[in-house]
Amino acid sequence: MLDETLEDAESRMNSSVSVFQEDLDGYRTNQASTSLVAKMAVSVDMGGMTSVMPMDQTALISVESARTIKIDAFYPEAAAGIVRAIQTSDLGLNPQVDGQTIRLLLPELTQERRRDLVRMARRRAEDARVAIRNVRRDAQSMIREIQNEGEAPEDDCIRASKSLQDLTDGAVDRVGELLSDKEAQILA
Repeated sequence: MLDETLEDAESRMNSSVSVFQEDLDGYRTNQASTSLVAKMAVSVDMGGMTSVMPMDQTALISVESARTIKIDAFYPEAAAGIVRAIQTSDLGLNPQVDGQTIRLLLPELTQERRRDLVRMARRRAEDARVAIRNVRRDAQSMIREIQNEGEAPEDDCIRASKSLQDLTDGAVDRVGELLSDKEAQILA
């Protein structure tokens, strides 16, 4: 029972770290990256039915140069949806459309914008840490419940609590590493 609780906690903590990493991938740096737009939701009108899909399922996304992202829509209806998604996003970019090809020219980041991005990344990191601590709290209460019901010896429960804290520390450290790497990219 204790092993299952720890495995569940580890899985949930890893999931929180993964979500944080995906969030950071969407943050703009001075280098063009397909991850900036890949998961952006695109609304596509397909013969009277509207479908919402991630951009990487509606187009081929590539980096054309250091500051240019090229998006080749798979079909004309998708191109219009992609343009709308980019214009309504908080990226602040103006897409250049040429048929089914869309280009995003990324302007140089200002120091103020860099500071804002770092601030936003730190806020997301704190949210990820809180999520990890919530997982720890849930698992710890489960361990206490197992101990109180006499389903496991007290020594095993104490060892499980220490293992849980080690898992938590490792996940929080990974969030810190991801954050510092992203800050370095943004400020470079």
